[in-house]
This record gives sequence, C-alpha cells and structure tokens, in this order.
Amino acid sequence: MSDPRLADPNSPPLLALRGITLAFGPKVIQHDLSLDVRRGGIFAVMGGSGCGKSTVLKAMIGLLRPRVGRFLVEGEDYWAASEERRTEIGRQRFGVLFQNAALWSAMTVGMNVALPMQMFTKLDEDAIQRLVMLKLGLVGMEHAVEQLPSELSGGMRKRAGLARALALDPDVLFFDEPSAGLDPITSSRLDELIVNLRDGLGATIVIVSHELPSLFAIADDGVFLDAQTKTVIAHGSPSALRDTCSDPQVQAFMRREHYDAGAEGKV
Repeated sequence: MSDPRLADPNSPPLLALRGITLAFGPKVIQHDLSLDVRRGGIFAVMGGSGCGKSTVLKAMIGLLRPRVGRFLVEGEDYWAASEERRTEIGRQRFGVLFQNAALWSAMTVGMNVALPMQMFTKLDEDAIQRLVMLKLGLVGMEHAVEQLPSELSGGMRKRAGLARALALDPDVLFFDEPSAGLDPITSSRLDELIVNLRDGLGATIVIVSHELPSLFAIADDGVFLDAQTKTVIAHGSPSALRDTCSDPQVQAFMRREHYDAGAEGKV
C-alpha cells in the first residue's frame, strides 16, 4: 500500500528551509532562502553556473551550517539538534549521489555498496551481501558487483553510486548534477531510473541540475536561484517556470535564450 502522505499538498513538508543565509567567510552565496520539499515529489534546485546550487545541496544534507535561518526535517530543527541526533537524521533520512559518484576507487562496486551497512547497521555479512545484490538490482548493476569503479562507464558509475546511496533505505535521495558528463541516451535512462525509484520506493527526490531536458522530464516542483541577487527569484515546476514565469531571466534560461540584464529599461 502506498504512503497516504505521498504528494499530498496538505501534508507538512518533509524538508524545509526557512530564511537561510549561506556563506563562506565574508562571501554570501545565498540569502533569505526559503523552500518546501514535499514527500514523494521530485524537487529541482535550478539556476545558472555560480548561483550556489551545490552549496544549497550541502546545506540540505547537513554538510554546511547556515549562517542564519533554520533547516527543518519533518518539523525538527536539524541544527538545533545534538551532533548525535544530526548523524542519526542524516543516516536514516538522506542518500546522496554526488556529481562524480564518489566511489572508493580501491573497492569493488559491491564493497562500496556494502560499506554504509557495515558502518551503520548490525547486520551480519550474509545479510549485507544479499542487500548489496538487491540494491544493485534496483539500478540494473548486479552484474558489476565484482568490478572496480575504474572499469565502469560514466553512467554505470552513477548507477553504482546510486545503489550505495540507497544502501540504508533513505527517505530522501539527493542528486548533484546527475546528468553531468553523460550522453543524451544515458542521461535519459538515468532520468527514468530516478522516476522509477520515486514511484517504486516512495522516495522523495531533490535534484540539483541545469540540464533542461532532465528537469522538464522529471521535476514537479523547484526553485530558481539567481547569482546576482543571491536569492530565490522563482518557485514552481520547470515547465511552469518556462511557460508562465514573468521574470525575464528565468524565462530566458528555461527557453535557452540570451538574457541581457543591462537591456532592461532601455528604450
């Protein structure tokens, strides 16, 4: 039976940022950032290069403490919790596929997937190996269990990294530029896999990307970050932003058109 909270607009958000400011030293990356990620959705963090998309992702997986604001996980203030509790939330709730897959090069694919279970569960080795094959099967990579990451194509490494992200059955899967470096066919297959994981496992997806075909194909909500004002300038699904957003910069980006900020106001 499916979770009755999936995609329910009236349920509280699974993740929420409230008035977040992210900075490195004196350099502010984003400020006054607020957003809601609903359970069962595919949420996109969009924007051009240098706008802070990956920095926002780091804040949402607990790798970067905001200078100001709150990060809520089903209403619980993440940074107000103890370090032990934050570790527990991250382990139970979050799975991450980084842009380069971040696999341990000296370990086989199976060893990479097994590692989180060995570190954070009390399962015996036989149970872990069964689960490794299950996770690899979910992403179509069970045949590669004994291979090293260096023996895999870019798309296969992404799938292996995704299997590892699934190791502890997270509520939320985070993807950092999942289509980067992939050819269009491989990228499309990865998009299908992401949707299938959402539908089959009931996972919530947060994706950081500027790849428009992927965004239009899979995302149902999101925010658009601006590098100049350093804040969110639009909310909505990629297709809605393309078709109805009144901000000329957002429309130009979503339609792959040139945008000249200096031209505004000229007669």
